Amino acid sequence: MPKGNIVLVLHAHLPFIHHPDHDFFLEENWLFEAITETYIPLLRMFRRLEKDNIKFNITMSITPPLMEMLANKDLQEKYIKRMNKLIELAEKEVERTKDEHPKKHKMAKFYLNDFKEILYIFKDVYNGNILNGFKEFLEKDRLDIITCNATHGFLPFMEQYPQAIRAQLEQSIKTYERHLGKRPRGIWLAESAYFSGLDKYLAEYGIEYFFVDSHGFWYADERPKYGVYRPVITPNNVFVFARDPESSEQVWSAEIGYPGDGRYREFYRDIGFDREFEYIKSYIDPSGVRTNTGIKYHKITSKDIQLNQKDFYDIDEAKDAAKGHALDFLRKKEYQSSKLLNLFNGLEPIIVAPFDAELFGHWWFEGPIFLEEFMRYSSKSKTIRTLKAKDVVDMIEKIQIVTPATSTWGANGYNEVWLNGTNDWIYPHLHEAIEKMTEAANLYPNPEKNSRKINLALNQMARELMLAQSSDWAFIMTTRTSVEYAVNRTKTHLKRFLDLYNMVISGKIDMRRLSHYSWLDDIFPDIDYTMYLKV
Repeated sequence: MPKGNIVLVLHAHLPFIHHPDHDFFLEENWLFEAITETYIPLLRMFRRLEKDNIKFNITMSITPPLMEMLANKDLQEKYIKRMNKLIELAEKEVERTKDEHPKKHKMAKFYLNDFKEILYIFKDVYNGNILNGFKEFLEKDRLDIITCNATHGFLPFMEQYPQAIRAQLEQSIKTYERHLGKRPRGIWLAESAYFSGLDKYLAEYGIEYFFVDSHGFWYADERPKYGVYRPVITPNNVFVFARDPESSEQVWSAEIGYPGDGRYREFYRDIGFDREFEYIKSYIDPSGVRTNTGIKYHKITSKDIQLNQKDFYDIDEAKDAAKGHALDFLRKKEYQSSKLLNLFNGLEPIIVAPFDAELFGHWWFEGPIFLEEFMRYSSKSKTIRTLKAKDVVDMIEKIQIVTPATSTWGANGYNEVWLNGTNDWIYPHLHEAIEKMTEAANLYPNPEKNSRKINLALNQMARELMLAQSSDWAFIMTTRTSVEYAVNRTKTHLKRFLDLYNMVISGKIDMRRLSHYSWLDDIFPDIDYTMYLKV
């Protein structure tokens, strides 16, 4: 019996943030929060589904910067220290909340147990490297892990520099192979940013499929016969999937999406801001800046009331809400599939629902429960099934040749998030750096004939350039959060790049400075600057 199919895609990404010269660095917490609230909860979900013999299929991108951070020993040790401090705080909270409110006390005990279990999974189950957990489910064929641009570089703004595009793709594949032991079949393009002609580069590197936003299909050179509900193939033989706008709205909409339900945990009310300073100071930024701790006692209640008026949160009430929303989402997908099956004369629709992985658990605390329940319900559905993107590529027979339109999944659908008055100053510098990188690589086209110092300097130049290209910095400048950090990271990488460039051109390599840069920016140990010869 024909069925509707849903391809759930989780894009897991964080910019490469590692400051080995500091015991504590505020922005490293982005990774630690994501491990605690999203990545380990996802792994727990996979393990529970497997234990209960529930079949599930998820496509997940884990970007090269995230892989490098998860595998970094220094960050692993810092994470363990952070979790030990959190557990210490949670123990204090269990005592303190006894006399405050029953719901606060209940949640304090929940957090204490949860943090202990998360640390156990991190240390004892995966020995500090949770990539091994995702690799395990890749090998069991429950996960389809795909790659992403090496440093989440925004490829449309490299269109005039093929060598820069190739470097982003080549390094992404090398990193994936080094961590997961095989080549990736698919890619999540950073920011889902596509321009006409990019498929040529993907095909060069053996990438079989990628994803675009809905309007990438709606405004393609030829309108896809089945809209966004069947993949197409580009003239260079790469499969393309498009996002289903209905699924996005149902889950992600700030107005009507499930995460806005009043029973869910309020993200912005945290004891890092509520407790008195003397009590909380050992658990926030050592400079005294208040930060989130992850211990939150209030629910959204209503979007129309102030933070200080929020009602107390109850985890059991929130779990019931997540189960109800998962069932509602399934029913909506079944109805949508039935409609599409009729429209397509029985040809199976393929609904693609991509989300940032960090939505589930970090921004939406109950998101992993929602996903787990959806997998449980869908495994019993007679009209819909989950598939991985690679399953579709392997099974599909009828396919239309189409060139998608230039598009992104950013606000308004095109490039303005990454190019506007807040961030346009970075691109002349990034383009100049690509040209200087290419010039330097061409001066030394044969690494085997160079001195070790020259090769080390050229490789570090490539690292600095790629780190400066991360789309996250331009994004942060637009959203006006942590702007100073994003500006500083861009300037710092470019400054180090230019310093190294001058060393290479002059032939005078300052090994002390070079070693310092390599220690600070220690991404991609296997990088090879000759990528920039591939113009």
